[in-house]
Amino acid sequence: MQLTSKRQTTGTPNWPGFDHPEFDGHEKIVFGHDAATGLYTVIAIHDTRLGPALGGCRMWPYGSTDEALTDALRLSRGMTYKNALAGLDFGGGKAVIIADPEVHKTPELMRAFGKKVDALGGLYITAEDVGLTPSDIEMIGCATKHARGTAQNHRGDPSPYTALGVYNGIQAALSHKYGSSDLHGRKVSIQGLGNVGFTLARFLHHAGAELIVSDINEKSVDRAINAFGAKSVDTEDAHKVEADIFAPCALGAGLNTVTIPQLGAPIIAGSANNQLAEPDDGEALAARGILYAPDYVINAGGVIALARHDVEDEVLEADVRSIGDTLTTIFKRADAENAPTDVVADRIAEERLMAAGEIS
Repeated sequence: MQLTSKRQTTGTPNWPGFDHPEFDGHEKIVFGHDAATGLYTVIAIHDTRLGPALGGCRMWPYGSTDEALTDALRLSRGMTYKNALAGLDFGGGKAVIIADPEVHKTPELMRAFGKKVDALGGLYITAEDVGLTPSDIEMIGCATKHARGTAQNHRGDPSPYTALGVYNGIQAALSHKYGSSDLHGRKVSIQGLGNVGFTLARFLHHAGAELIVSDINEKSVDRAINAFGAKSVDTEDAHKVEADIFAPCALGAGLNTVTIPQLGAPIIAGSANNQLAEPDDGEALAARGILYAPDYVINAGGVIALARHDVEDEVLEADVRSIGDTLTTIFKRADAENAPTDVVADRIAEERLMAAGEIS
């Protein structure tokens, strides 16, 4: 994602956080600690012009506080744009917990984090992200009503909706590139077989696609081979495979100056966040004639499910499927303006934010 405008004003104090390279006029940055549970968290609220900040919580063993802050600032800004492009009346926010989920996670720590969220009085609404599970969100929800993806909110794990949105986004990209959304016989390289990647593989398999899969977890790869007749490749080679679509569904920054010249697919459409390592990478993709589905547009199905948790299933699925229509609009406008798709997506999001006016 390339963000084309900064909201910083002149005279920004040269203080830690405010002078951070990822600081973008964020409204609130909260550093939280709970001695009893060992909780260390950063909650970043970027923009609430459209409504309260909605975004997940990521639990990760960051090497430093600065790494955690970088993630929180960048991801919260991305949520502002994601929610705007999805047509949601929510702003952007994100939380990170500095801990190894395999070692340090406890119900008590989850509830302690919930209390930090609750103390913000609804300005930030949290949900599941990397390192957390639906059961963790249930624990967080015991301490705050400002958590989505719980049984109390009628829907749990949002990842199937993320996968559904990516699937429809892939169809939109195929239609724009080739004039047909038919996936039968199309080769798709999926990098990452977590909850979203594996569900996406199922959708694609049922549509007749030929799958090439990769994941650092060999059991996930074997599962996909057995379930879908997929072929496997090493994760570091997934982007090089000659295919019709490359679907990055793992961690971000995978599209960069090293990997872009190596890409073997004319379409990039996957669920990973922050796929572009640098702003210029979107232009590099366009220069190669590669159609890129901006990550925060195509992977918005999960946040749509969280935001619209109280609607009927048919209505929600229709909302998620509309991601394909949004991408089609972006692709056509990118052609008309001779601009990279990520730049056009940013422009559309910023137009909605500007129309919302100033923060009240």
